[in-house]
Amino acid sequence: MSIWTRISEALAALTGGESLAAVFDKLRAPPQRSVGFAIAVIALGAKMAKADGQVTRDEVTAFREVFQIAREDEAGAARVFNMARTDIAGYRDYARAIRRMFEDDPGTLCDLMEGLFHIAMADGSYHPDEDRFLEDVAGIFGLPGPEFQALRARFVPDAVPDPYTVLGVTPDMPQAEIRKAWRRLVRETHPDRMMARGVPREAIKLAEKRLVDINRAWDAIKDAA
Repeated sequence: MSIWTRISEALAALTGGESLAAVFDKLRAPPQRSVGFAIAVIALGAKMAKADGQVTRDEVTAFREVFQIAREDEAGAARVFNMARTDIAGYRDYARAIRRMFEDDPGTLCDLMEGLFHIAMADGSYHPDEDRFLEDVAGIFGLPGPEFQALRARFVPDAVPDPYTVLGVTPDMPQAEIRKAWRRLVRETHPDRMMARGVPREAIKLAEKRLVDINRAWDAIKDAA
């Protein structure tokens, strides 16, 4: 069964009156966990795309980039995105349900935030309403401020990303400790590790950009030493 069919069934349960908490409780264990992750990105991404007042074609395209959608699944994926866009549940309801679902795995919540930043930056601008949306969701997720700032530094081109912020380290740390942090981030970005956390295979493309940014930050710190 396609992941999009399983997502459609879960969203249909919501529209049929089942609570968010009940739906997500059914998706807590692998392999259904990947369905929960996908619904989170779809629902929050669809609602965030309206945070700046409009849903652009670029934002829809970015959603398709987060999830590598096979041609035979395109109709199902489009149906899921449209269902999430028109769902009456608020984004905070989704964020709280998702936090409960992944409360034992903050790494997956960070993966999810990464997908949302990708969608937010699809049209080349970062609207203040999108920033407020993402900061609010990160707060509900319990994402520490430095981790949110590191994500924003990687995705929002309002300045040259600070390599220390990207790696979640400080300039006064010994280079050996910084190297250790870099290697940990590289390990956590491996596709197998991400899928073990519940990130669906269709969304592993997120890891490619993260790995480029992580390695670029380490190279900048290493070359400046």
